Amino acid sequence: MVPLSLISECTKNLASEHAEVVPISLFVAVLCLCLVIGHLLEENRWINESIVAIIIGIIAGIILLLITKGKSSHILTFNEELFFIYLLPPIIFNAGFQVKKKQFFHNFFTIMMFGVIGVFISTFVITCGSWWIFPKLNLLGLTGKDYLAIGTIFSATDTVCTLQVLHQDDTPLLYSLVFGEGVVNDATSVVLFNAVQKLDVSKFSSNTFRFIGDFFYLFGLSTSLGVLAGLLTSYILKALCFGRHSSVREIAVMILMAYLSYMLAELCDLSGIITVFFCGILMSHYAWYNVTETSRITTRHVFATMSFIAETFIFLYVGMDALDIEKWKMTKLSYGSLLGIYSSLILLILVGRAAFVFPLSAIANYTNTRASSDQASRITFRQQIIVWWAGLMRGAVSIALAFKQFTFSGVTSDPVKATMITNTIIVVLFSTLVFGFLTKPLIRYLLPHAATRKNIVHEESGTQIEDLNLPLLSLEESAATNISRAKESLSMLIESPVFTIHHYWRRFDDAYMRPFFGGPHHNGSQC
Repeated sequence: MVPLSLISECTKNLASEHAEVVPISLFVAVLCLCLVIGHLLEENRWINESIVAIIIGIIAGIILLLITKGKSSHILTFNEELFFIYLLPPIIFNAGFQVKKKQFFHNFFTIMMFGVIGVFISTFVITCGSWWIFPKLNLLGLTGKDYLAIGTIFSATDTVCTLQVLHQDDTPLLYSLVFGEGVVNDATSVVLFNAVQKLDVSKFSSNTFRFIGDFFYLFGLSTSLGVLAGLLTSYILKALCFGRHSSVREIAVMILMAYLSYMLAELCDLSGIITVFFCGILMSHYAWYNVTETSRITTRHVFATMSFIAETFIFLYVGMDALDIEKWKMTKLSYGSLLGIYSSLILLILVGRAAFVFPLSAIANYTNTRASSDQASRITFRQQIIVWWAGLMRGAVSIALAFKQFTFSGVTSDPVKATMITNTIIVVLFSTLVFGFLTKPLIRYLLPHAATRKNIVHEESGTQIEDLNLPLLSLEESAATNISRAKESLSMLIESPVFTIHHYWRRFDDAYMRPFFGGPHHNGSQC
């Protein structure tokens, strides 16, 4: 019979030798549990996988609190660098890689309005509102830069709950708007947050235009780096034909080049999110056609799997972090003040979201009506409500930005900063659980299944432009004919800029880009 002292000794040795392995193993086990339960509840009317991960995280946190006698609710310690370096890149890259490019670029103007201008409007509303309300609720000690950061933190949306309900084949316009705006919103929020970190608030009034200029400079440069990385990867795969010898090398090159583009952007103080998103779009547009059929199937599943695990990991941790007793103990405010802060933040999110969704939708409808008589490209009022609702939930990006602003490697000893962390966690939990629970019933009420098929944006939305099958200028025709065609094209550009630009870009793409970088017309059969 083995003595109990020997078993105890072995247990201690195992714990000391595998100090890192044990918590990681436990976390992976809980992740597997999330996947199983999420699958079993997939058809549930109220539940989605994000909510499942948060609830399981809360339950796991309670169990850990009981085991550790109230000392900790975490299996792993959160670090915002872990999020930005390892978890966020696969999520954003997969979003770019899986995006329906035709719908995305057909609605590019509307998506960019929601994702860029909307973030500025929402940040302004939340910053001004919190600056006015928080001191009245005895939350003192926040600086002007903190309030600007709060505006960006709570402007970062999480559209996962809504996208799990919508189907892009049934509602292509709505899905494209929610998906595209969600990705651009997160990217813009992070860029704006980083810009706020470098801002001298005391000279903000004199440097406002410079601040906005720097923002768009970083946005443009980050996009260019992503496009360059995507094109370089596509050319390498097309020129070297890795598939002749190994599909593994093809997949490895795509993954590593995408990750390299993200890290280079971060090293150059650019936005890695924007860079890796556009890198994903370019890879799916060119590089995907330069690899073998096996690699095509594998890449889609590998990128989607990595993104799914990262998202589940984040929501699971949020559930555990909600029970971090140390942060709650630091808070000096009364329960009434805390409840007032939570309520005011939720209200500001609702108002800030509405302040841009409905006005910008009216502008988008006006421009789309001028561009085309097709009513399917209009955003109906019911669709506007869904777009507004989809952006009410806060998630991983908000948590990561809050930790980056108010903690050092996930730890803080300042009561005010600890209060802001708990505020963020409560808002994320409330918005994900309450708004997430109501998402499926709301969408089923606003978009009955019988009506969804009628809401398809017809694929030839630019039928009037499809007739322009000749180039702007032709050496084989007279000068008068060329001038007439140029005037007609210019008129089309003024009346419907998005469709016209898309048309000429597609012709340029087929004629010059695809033969060089790869595409469906030259899908690399020689490899």
